Amino acid sequence: MPSTAVLIDGAFFLARFRKVYNDRDANDPRVVAKTAFTMAIEHIRALDRPKDALFRIFFYDCEPLDKVFQRPVSGSEIDFGDSGMAHFRWDLHDNLRRQRKMALRLGRLSDRGGEWQLKRATLQSLREGSLSWNELRDDHYELDMRQTQVDVKIGIDIASMAYKRQVDQIVLVAGDADFIPAAKLARREGIDFILDPMWQGIAADLNEHVDGLQSVCPRPY
Repeated sequence: MPSTAVLIDGAFFLARFRKVYNDRDANDPRVVAKTAFTMAIEHIRALDRPKDALFRIFFYDCEPLDKVFQRPVSGSEIDFGDSGMAHFRWDLHDNLRRQRKMALRLGRLSDRGGEWQLKRATLQSLREGSLSWNELRDDHYELDMRQTQVDVKIGIDIASMAYKRQVDQIVLVAGDADFIPAAKLARREGIDFILDPMWQGIAADLNEHVDGLQSVCPRPY
């Protein structure tokens, strides 16, 4: 029986959500979790496979940062664990766990020692001269954070499913090239590997590392 796994890079999915699902509430964790599930089902339909061909949906994300830091200019404290984004992420993970055939894979956020860096727009304003250094405020900075373990977990899951012959098809919802080594491995094992960039443009040479592109979300204009 044919079997398809759908893997979703959570950070990428959330970044694209507001652009492609602009008729849905991106601040409602229940709506976002349900959309991730229905998008996976749409992939099964688009591939002309029965609904029970869905092996599992894997959603990769990071636990929100739950630490207190001093702001870079004022020196006042900010509790990231009490932020709206942190509560949204926790609620989203809880709702994802309730979705049928959904496996939540969590990495972690690294705060790189609590280092603050200037936002890209701030740097541009400084270069253009529309902002001076003595005008910098707390909101011109952002904490330097990196997600870790997520790419590794994606690669391990792809390799495991390929070697165990659990699926014959993998759909990956992502937008960067980090997946290429895992995609090559899966294809060598005979897996049909499909990339869903959610209508985001990708580098031309990425096409040679997948068996096809397929976006099932609404196309933004």
